[in-house]
Amino acid sequence: MAKLVSATYGDALFDVAAGQDRVDAFYEEAEAVLQAFRDNEELEELLNHPKIVKEDKISIIDNIFGKFVSNEMTGFLVAIVTKDRSRYITDIFEYFLDRVREYKKIGTAFVTTPMELSEAMKTKVKNRLLQTTGYKEFEMKYAVDESLIGGMVIRIGDRVVDSSIKHRLDALSRELYSLDV
Repeated sequence: MAKLVSATYGDALFDVAAGQDRVDAFYEEAEAVLQAFRDNEELEELLNHPKIVKEDKISIIDNIFGKFVSNEMTGFLVAIVTKDRSRYITDIFEYFLDRVREYKKIGTAFVTTPMELSEAMKTKVKNRLLQTTGYKEFEMKYAVDESLIGGMVIRIGDRVVDSSIKHRLDALSRELYSLDV
């Protein structure tokens, strides 16, 4: 249900942004709104509280966001609250941001290596990904996992390339166990 709600509302917001040629402006506002919800967990709890009436929730949205984001974005938040979808606000905005990145051909790559990469290696990995994918830019997220021993694991969306030594050893082990000796 959460994916359906976030996709429906996120697509609607994207359609409005694209229709008004304000994708970049809405993207920045959506980041700010999402950050406000991440920084203030009480806000989400307040909007989801069953004993607080909708009119008060709408007033809270107007007071908090009305001065800092466009009327369209405030209206969008009000629509979410009015339709009792407050618990999905962060999912909706994350979906929207992903949709905009996809539209602008900006990929997100999660790179895991057994040791910290130098800046030169990070640049090399990023450039290689730009050459081999259809993306124009990448947001790179690096992590260290010493259990990989060597190589790296790269995840972009639902695609994973695992060239780690740990993966190769696991595959070899499964192969050896399946041999009929």
